[in-house]
Amino acid sequence: MENYKILVVDDDHEIADAIEIYLKSEGYEIFKAYNGLEALEILNQQKIHCILMDVMMPKMDGIQAIMHIRETSNIPIIILSAKSEDMDKVLGLNIGADDYITKPFNPLEMIARVKSQLRRYMQLGATAETGTVIEVGGLSIDLEAKTVTLEGEPVKVTPIEYRILELFLTNLNRVFSIDEIYERVWNETSFQSENTVAVHIRRIREKIEIDPKNPRYIKVVWGIGYKIEKN
Repeated sequence: MENYKILVVDDDHEIADAIEIYLKSEGYEIFKAYNGLEALEILNQQKIHCILMDVMMPKMDGIQAIMHIRETSNIPIIILSAKSEDMDKVLGLNIGADDYITKPFNPLEMIARVKSQLRRYMQLGATAETGTVIEVGGLSIDLEAKTVTLEGEPVKVTPIEYRILELFLTNLNRVFSIDEIYERVWNETSFQSENTVAVHIRRIREKIEIDPKNPRYIKVVWGIGYKIEKN
């Protein structure tokens, strides 16, 4: 197994230490930071493959850190949030986090989510057998290069956003329910899927739609789900 490097960011040292123990048992190399500034310093020094990010921290909180990271990197970010931090969790997803885990969390669930994010992230760098480009209007996806363009201009998407677009564009006209999207993209059964999927759809629309409230590409079928139609 490749030696993946995981960055754990939490100002609660006991929680950070516990996460380190669980993830080290899976063979990962762990780096720890106790605020957003420390996390950014480590990211400048190490090739990190996945981040677990607490929300409420001193000096620089998780939301600010995610915003800085997303300026230059699509590395998978999993938010660690308390139940009282629901609004911060949604904000984190809006600005680029890929998933979240609510404290207190099940260690097996945490490990499964880290593995899922790593698998998706590394697949984006894999080469497909054929170089297929799918185009709808001005939107196109290159299944070999794993890139998205709009009117010929590159669109910067996260691994989750890419997988959602790939699902829609390789299944044009098919309507996917929220649960189906979650299961196909996150590769696991539905778990608080509605809010998570809706946030990612909204983020994609903000990147590819001229008017996100009147979308040209990702259409909602009320009471059923979402789809992208053929021209």
